[in-house]
Amino acid sequence: MSGFDLKGRVAVVTGGNGGIGLGMARGMAAAGAAIVVAGRNREKSARAVKELQSLGTQAVAIEVDVADESSVNALIRASAEQLGRLDVLVNNAGMNIRKQPQDLALAEWRRVLDTNLTSAFMCSRAAYPIMKAQGGGKIINIGSMMSIFGASFAGPYASSKGGIVQFTRATASAWARDNIQVNAVLPGWIDTDLTRRAREQVGGLHERILARTPAARWGEPADMAGVAVFLASPASDFVTGTAIPVDGGYSIQAG
Repeated sequence: MSGFDLKGRVAVVTGGNGGIGLGMARGMAAAGAAIVVAGRNREKSARAVKELQSLGTQAVAIEVDVADESSVNALIRASAEQLGRLDVLVNNAGMNIRKQPQDLALAEWRRVLDTNLTSAFMCSRAAYPIMKAQGGGKIINIGSMMSIFGASFAGPYASSKGGIVQFTRATASAWARDNIQVNAVLPGWIDTDLTRRAREQVGGLHERILARTPAARWGEPADMAGVAVFLASPASDFVTGTAIPVDGGYSIQAG
């Protein structure tokens, strides 16, 4: 369908060299988008670029520290300069520190909030004037089930992801007049490096997730491709301010 065609569009994906970010980048690349893989690990980014190029699209890697304002501004500027435009921004970069609230240091709290939430603000703010000048754009913010549910070990992470949902609504409202759609995706339990560490650190997590998920499996990064293409494409031009769970039914269960 032409409504899902991303040929001629450029997408920047923070944390796009692995996990959910790379899964979304693969989907958009297969639909024709050129991809900017934004991350700190040069080797991982180089491997991701090579894979995306094998899908027949243009892909480049740009190193970024999403918690640093000047680095973020340089990323957005370089993306538009190297690829000629900026149509889609996926704010995916994220991290977690799993501790009980009373055991968290202030520096740990700030590190998670800066990486997961403040980075989305800075990237979106930098992308806004470029998208406005082009006549529109798409911003996809990666939230989490933790914006819906509580967990004693995920205070700063859950706070950052709840903030992502509210930031999505605020920017969607502010920028709709500029033809910029802003939406959030709430991944369920996706099999990534981040969640593998969670399974190591939280006893019984694997079994509890399988028991609660109607699909009876963990998600894969490939499960994120379809929603990325939809939210990046003209098919979603009248969809803004939403938070879409991609979780195998986890969030619809009563308990």
